[in-house]
Amino acid sequence: MSARRPAAFLDRDGVINIDHGYVSRWEDFTFVPGAVDGLRRLQAAGYALVIVTNQSGVARGYYDEAAVQHLHDTLREHLAQQGITLAAIEYCPHLPDAQLPRYALDCDCRKPAPGMILRSAQALGVDLAGSLMFGDKPSDVEAGRAAGVGQCILLAKNGQPTASPVDYLDLPQALDALGIA
Repeated sequence: MSARRPAAFLDRDGVINIDHGYVSRWEDFTFVPGAVDGLRRLQAAGYALVIVTNQSGVARGYYDEAAVQHLHDTLREHLAQQGITLAAIEYCPHLPDAQLPRYALDCDCRKPAPGMILRSAQALGVDLAGSLMFGDKPSDVEAGRAAGVGQCILLAKNGQPTASPVDYLDLPQALDALGIA
């Protein structure tokens, strides 16, 4: 029996990319400064990289699931060219009061619910207690805690200083504090 691997669960908008609001096209995707380096450092430290992202723009009718999939495929390709492998990308298209009825549900995957984390952890054989969760909203941290992730870290949205209390400004600062080279 092989040892279970830890994962780094990361929110997408605001942690990996600048959150311009409902980012659905690669042309609108801009990395948060230091995010790619942070992903590289986490991978080198042995963490499986898993993006977990609420995508309510689908439920609101702003874009469809094919657009989300296309953006995620392009993101995977871009990171792969830099030697970074995403083990999984999970997204939730639901919203309880969605404009599109087929997405109007109170699901187990929309953060702060832990469904996306639990689903990917099961599929990948992840050691949740040894894992990390990085998010820019309290709901990200709540989802990580509900899933049993060992350490949940609140970063500043888009890596920018904020009046709200956060654990760290950005992913590189958090990794420095955690001793992840």
